[in-house]
Amino acid sequence: MSTKTNTVIVTGASTGLGFAIAKAFLDEGSNVVINSASEARLKSAEQELNSPSRVLAYAGDISDSSVSRELVRLAKEKFGSVDVLVNNAGLFSPKPFLEVDETDLDRYLDANLKGTYYSSQAAIEEMVKQGGGSIVNVGTVLTTHAIGGFPATAPSISKGGIHALTISLAAEFGKENVRVNTISPGVIRTPIHARNGIEDIDAFAGLHLLNRIGEPEDVANAAVYLAKANFVTGHIMNVDGGHTAGHHLG
Repeated sequence: MSTKTNTVIVTGASTGLGFAIAKAFLDEGSNVVINSASEARLKSAEQELNSPSRVLAYAGDISDSSVSRELVRLAKEKFGSVDVLVNNAGLFSPKPFLEVDETDLDRYLDANLKGTYYSSQAAIEEMVKQGGGSIVNVGTVLTTHAIGGFPATAPSISKGGIHALTISLAAEFGKENVRVNTISPGVIRTPIHARNGIEDIDAFAGLHLLNRIGEPEDVANAAVYLAKANFVTGHIMNVDGGHTAGHHLG
């Protein structure tokens, strides 16, 4: 049995899903490199994780390809490898289709799709040299299961690109022992909802067959599983409480 300690890079790790994912990997024994565009929030997350020997923080906008390369370089320098990349960083908010302009579209494509693309590119280059690795992306169920009354075309198509990228990379790098999967969450209790003006997120519980809102830990557990699932690649895993499986009548 290998006693090697894995090194995990988590983007968008200062709050919400990313923080929960970073903590889950840290708790199961991995070294973790955390990233956020906000240096202040990232510093706070680093302090809360409270494990200076196994956590490295680097702030930067992941849509800048140089940030991805630096994350990989720092992970190798401090911990010796890049075993897992979790592409969590991104933006999401509703806006009617006819009101979306070029600035909106570029914003989501840059932060969500380009960020995931560049990070994967930097990590896979290293993973191929090492003989393997695992990438876990974060998409959304809205790419295949839109909600009337919640128009979100711009972020949804950027996340849809991530779903397509997942399958393409799984095919291209499977023989290199690099696995690529995506988590497709339902409605999860994170700070992003308050920033979008949603005060009572539990009011959306009925969208899920389990009749509750997902917790960040639900997604974090899935990320840890996919990182370790050695015979799973090219998979879009719904972590959505049954949102895409069916609906209650009332």
